[in-house]
Amino acid sequence: MLTLAWGMGSVAQQGGAVGEPIVVRTSSLPRAYLRQRFEAHLEAEGGILPLRWEVSSGNLPQGLALGRDGALSGTAAETGVFHFTVTVSDSGRPASQRSKDLTLTVVAPLLADWRRYPQVDGDRIEGSIVVSNQTEQDFDLTVIVLAVDDDTHRATAIGYQHFSLKKDTTDLEIPFGESLPPGSYEVSADVVAEAADINAIYRARLVAKEKLQIVAGP
Repeated sequence: MLTLAWGMGSVAQQGGAVGEPIVVRTSSLPRAYLRQRFEAHLEAEGGILPLRWEVSSGNLPQGLALGRDGALSGTAAETGVFHFTVTVSDSGRPASQRSKDLTLTVVAPLLADWRRYPQVDGDRIEGSIVVSNQTEQDFDLTVIVLAVDDDTHRATAIGYQHFSLKKDTTDLEIPFGESLPPGSYEVSADVVAEAADINAIYRARLVAKEKLQIVAGP
């Protein structure tokens, strides 16, 4: 009987166990990059271990998930700014909880777009593109703009640049243009960025929607 009474007392004490107040230490998250592995670990102190995490409101980017251990990981399949609330609960009886609002920004590491859409000016095809480096590493950047003759399939470089694109650079304009013989041309731009520090390569490609016509002069 004494042993049984002691055991019942222990269960009662465990059932009423309350730890120190939970404090969420994670206040912000690092930037995530589209289609690139992301990992972050949410941190909290206090409470009775183990702690358990969940997303209690809002949505994570597609491809990311929050584990019960606080590990936020995955590969984001969409860009944007995502607001959500996480809640951490301890193992007390009753359980203590604490919630925290967080924001995660997902960006494409390399962006490229037409600034001046390709157009014909006499016997020339001209235009410009803009490129952005949204990462925290410098890029070794190569830009090649080609015009491919519809009949001969001959490709002519009408623009070429190779330089270092510094981190957090946005909307850097790169002009292109070249004289070409008469013909119908498909214009495309290929942008390749190498981030040597993290052994990563990013690519972007632009293709004009229509063929550009250069006609013979009078």
